[in-house]
Amino acid sequence: MTQATAGSAGKVPLSNVLYALAYDDTRERISVSDLLDALGDRALAALMFVFAVPNVLPVPPGTSAVLGAPLIFLAAQLAFGLRPWLPAIIASRSMARADFGALVRRVGPWLARAERLLRPRAIRLALPPMEFVIGLVCLLLAIVLALPIPLGNMLPALAISLLALGLLERDGLWVLAGFAATLVSALLVSGVVYAMVKTAIYLFTQVLR
Repeated sequence: MTQATAGSAGKVPLSNVLYALAYDDTRERISVSDLLDALGDRALAALMFVFAVPNVLPVPPGTSAVLGAPLIFLAAQLAFGLRPWLPAIIASRSMARADFGALVRRVGPWLARAERLLRPRAIRLALPPMEFVIGLVCLLLAIVLALPIPLGNMLPALAISLLALGLLERDGLWVLAGFAATLVSALLVSGVVYAMVKTAIYLFTQVLR
């Protein structure tokens, strides 16, 4: 069993770990390295969920680019079966604990509901070699997420979140849901990019007239 799919049986639920960080009044800020320390034993899947799920919600412009960078590193490590690691320039980034707490309070109830639904089933879809395929898919989604594409963050982030939770609990049905969200995301993003290119070509040709 690899790091990414080490199940959470007998461990504190992921939602509880996030709430504990959010309400830790000994910290003024929560850094990416704090998340790495708190979630290290939860493996890559937990970290990928943490960095992906904020983008499912309406967030300030530029947030997807900031959170996309760690996702690219983590997804690449999942694809190659490596342990979670982030360079210092990313690991040192932080946000105010109050802001982190507000985010956890928005995401936490949904995560807790998901945790009650997740359970090991169709586990071959959440184990190697499928795990490495999922890592590659998440890598492509993370790259799209980091790009400034209109409507290009919510669906890729949702797909990564579903795939990450499926891996975390070895739930193949959630992995399939993640692949379905990936397909919808690919169709939407490709449509948006096509429309942008067509618009740019039209405007460019009109200017040259």
